Amino acid sequence: MKNQRVIFHYHKLITAILAGCIYHASAIGQEIINSKSDPIDVLVITGSSDGQSIRKVDASYAITSLSARDIELFSAKSTADLFKMIPGVWAESSGGVAGANIFVRGFPGGGDAPFVTVQLQGVPIYAPSTLSFLENSTLFRLDETIDYMEALRGGPNPLLGSGQPGLTTNFLLKEGQSTTEGTVKYSISDYGLSRIDAVLSGELSDSLYYMIGGYSKRSNGVRDASFNAENGQQFTLNLTKYFDQGKLNFYIRNTDDHGIWYLPTPLNVESADNKYSQIGYLNRQATVYIGQQNLLIKEDFGQGRGWDGFVTGGSLSSSLQNDWHLIDKFSFTKGKANTYGFVPKGAPVSIGMIRDINTPVTGAATGDNYQDHEMAQQIGRWIVKKDIESFTNDLLLSKEFEQTKVTFGLFNSQFSVKDWWGLGNHAYYIVKTGGELLNGIACNTTIEGCGWNYDIDAVGDGQITALYGAYEHQINRVLTLDLGIRNQQHKIQYTVDEGIDGVITKHANYKENQWSWTLGANLSLDHNSGLFVRANRGSKMPYFDDIRDNYTRYNNGENLVKQVSQLELGYKLASQAYSLYVTSFFNEVTGDTFVKKMGDDAQVMTNRAGGIEVDASYYHESGFSLTLNSTLQKTKISNNLANEGNEVQRQPKWQLRFSPSYDFELPNEIYGTIYSSISLVGKRFSNIENTVVLAGYQKMDLGIELNFDEQISVQFTINNLTDEKGLTEGDPRDPTAPNGRYILPSSMKLSLRYSF
Repeated sequence: MKNQRVIFHYHKLITAILAGCIYHASAIGQEIINSKSDPIDVLVITGSSDGQSIRKVDASYAITSLSARDIELFSAKSTADLFKMIPGVWAESSGGVAGANIFVRGFPGGGDAPFVTVQLQGVPIYAPSTLSFLENSTLFRLDETIDYMEALRGGPNPLLGSGQPGLTTNFLLKEGQSTTEGTVKYSISDYGLSRIDAVLSGELSDSLYYMIGGYSKRSNGVRDASFNAENGQQFTLNLTKYFDQGKLNFYIRNTDDHGIWYLPTPLNVESADNKYSQIGYLNRQATVYIGQQNLLIKEDFGQGRGWDGFVTGGSLSSSLQNDWHLIDKFSFTKGKANTYGFVPKGAPVSIGMIRDINTPVTGAATGDNYQDHEMAQQIGRWIVKKDIESFTNDLLLSKEFEQTKVTFGLFNSQFSVKDWWGLGNHAYYIVKTGGELLNGIACNTTIEGCGWNYDIDAVGDGQITALYGAYEHQINRVLTLDLGIRNQQHKIQYTVDEGIDGVITKHANYKENQWSWTLGANLSLDHNSGLFVRANRGSKMPYFDDIRDNYTRYNNGENLVKQVSQLELGYKLASQAYSLYVTSFFNEVTGDTFVKKMGDDAQVMTNRAGGIEVDASYYHESGFSLTLNSTLQKTKISNNLANEGNEVQRQPKWQLRFSPSYDFELPNEIYGTIYSSISLVGKRFSNIENTVVLAGYQKMDLGIELNFDEQISVQFTINNLTDEKGLTEGDPRDPTAPNGRYILPSSMKLSLRYSF
């Protein structure tokens, strides 16, 4: 009944919005600007074994395609935030500009994004989908240089790229054309944002095209930290040369972007609401002791989480004789993905319970006196310094016969990481936004601090080498079968100095070989609709942190591989006015692990999930359109006595997101679009024990765009219109503590765009 009332409430709200649009539009029935492409003609390339584009409605797998226009209207706060537009995906983007938690189709995970790969131009940015404190979306920023994004779920993922079987998101850059085009956009917000975006493209010489662009930004953050807490800039260059037999592409993308890491808020303190931030100008600098030798380290924790590095790469696509085709794609990534955060530990307590006897408690920065009834909380000053590097090459050769296509591929990726951590370092801080460190509490001044510590100095190298082949045969006019097989060799060399005292406590020289396969069939019902069925079996191979967290199992000879089996059945329909893609899925992951706290032993279990995804859109000649994506799933943990029969943590059984928009015309040839996105989310469990429930919530975003001519436009968006205080997580380190991370609070942004 509660969900019905919520839906009814938003039904009335949407109706009112649309009615207002119609009332104020003076040219209903006249020519409407509608930039939406024909759903029948949407092409996709991700998941195609031979690297050639196909119609989305002809694909025998579940894939979502988002255009630059879709991305612009969604107005995502981060790359992970954009992933909310993908069915089957649960993205927790409440941590800020980086450091998201992303889950796919009930695949297990306690944090980060172990089953999510981010590609640029068809190549993984970094082959390991997740390291501790680094998931792939942290390495990527959205801007005006993106042409579109594709999101492949399950399907042929175990066959292609890094072989990661869950979700692959592939971002494609804009390319230059024969005419020179450009855009400059300036954005401001109610949280102090000042951002400039620019992109320019055109032709350098005959069939040689360029695209250059990027952004620079500053802000205090959506949760005001009272200083420039979110800073960043990015530069991208993309060169494309067309020749008679194909094309050559080269790009470079340099990014330096970071922001405060938002962490769970104390829920039982009235002043700590969804705008609360642990870090502020009074406490951003902190001194901690690291390692067995008690190294004294002073850091600026206002740096938060981010990415300072570059990705460069390119591709060659060439048609050869006798219907052979060659594609080679490569990428090199290098940079720093550091994390500085204030991580809460346990429940807030009154100062009177923890202060030294007969000693006043004062602020370390201000000297202010704090009273016994005021609240304090242990805060861990966490430092993670992470240098990464990778080189990836994906070579494929394909041949097309009359009714058959065959593809042979070689994927190779060499990657490395250097980790330096100082976790723990707990001290008591006053519970206020940017609350300061407290004097007069004994453990605040000790070397050991007020809680546990875990420090490491680690270095690792890895390599993936995979041979794969695919065979596709058109049985008749309506039925096509395809088969793919892959053999992957996986190597990891890794050493860890726990305690940072010069003693190697864990080391590994890991080698494993795994086979993966996929089998699919596509039945064309007519030109615009079809059915597909697909089965696959793949694996999630271990990387550096997996070996460290499961070191006892590794020493006992276990291969630490997570085996993944998937089955999908899908229906596809596309017309000029609407499209509908429905996919049912079932998956099983054996050998999954979960670590509650760094340094603890991992729990091992099997996870099963089944559900249905809906991806639909509708367009009307009046200018009204509606897109919808929804996921309904059921999950179950097994082969783990402590949690047998429980649901996976953090993922809702159901979520629904629908986005209406209306294109209209005003006097003086002013064209506009009013749009909204309404999200309904079911309840979830915060922990694998299923003892802490996170309530469902509803969130609404609203925006309007006005085009004054072909060159000038204004866009105004409100994120979280009703300032909903939904929770994305409890306290993952202590489920019994009254801490939780809110979705981002209400905010407004205004953008002025000039195009030529």
